Amino acid sequence: MKQKALKAAFPYTLPIFAGFWFLALAYGILMNVNGFSFVYPMFMSMLIYGGSLEFIAVSMLMSTFAPLTTLTVTLLVQARHLFYGITMLDRFKGMGWKKFYLIFGMCDETFSINYTADIPADVDRGWFMFFVTLLNHIYWVSGATLGGLIGSLLKFNTEGLDFVMTAMFVTIFMNQWMKEKKKYTGLIGIGGSLLCLLLFGADAFMLPAMLVILLLLTVFRKPIEIAYAEGDASE
Repeated sequence: MKQKALKAAFPYTLPIFAGFWFLALAYGILMNVNGFSFVYPMFMSMLIYGGSLEFIAVSMLMSTFAPLTTLTVTLLVQARHLFYGITMLDRFKGMGWKKFYLIFGMCDETFSINYTADIPADVDRGWFMFFVTLLNHIYWVSGATLGGLIGSLLKFNTEGLDFVMTAMFVTIFMNQWMKEKKKYTGLIGIGGSLLCLLLFGADAFMLPAMLVILLLLTVFRKPIEIAYAEGDASE
């Protein structure tokens, strides 16, 4: 059962492997050029496992000690996982001990696979999602560790390396936008962000936007699920 789930999950993670290794290598190199041993990106990627937050953490570690600011930024950057959690509530039921690791390891890419993958009927759903999560986690940790190890051997201008996460998020959003026939969730995200950008400005719109999007997705969760279900049934 486990081997069949691993075999089914692995092909889904290959594109993530390519993207994660590039991003994780960039992160490990960035840590190295800022004076940190490979141990830092290795354990941070293993325990934090939040790509965008780990990139931001580089500048946090280089600045003065500010725990409240760090907490606020962390909540702000990782708040999008609230949306994933709400969406996956029903899918994680009955997973036993695997549920705890699935919750911890639910990054953007893993969520995308586990939410949209067409899992074969003879493959255990829990083990499939577990191996998708585990494989992606391994890709990220190994890439960050390798980047930290080889960073000192590479001599080039690292300016702009921290922008790779922004590029990745745009790519993920566009992929989901093109894949979904009904654009309700995407439109809520765009509309809520634009509204808060106009009201609060570029420096302070992120947290209000997250709260507005969360509120709208919570309020309209059932109608959206029904609309998507009806769309799938009509195909």
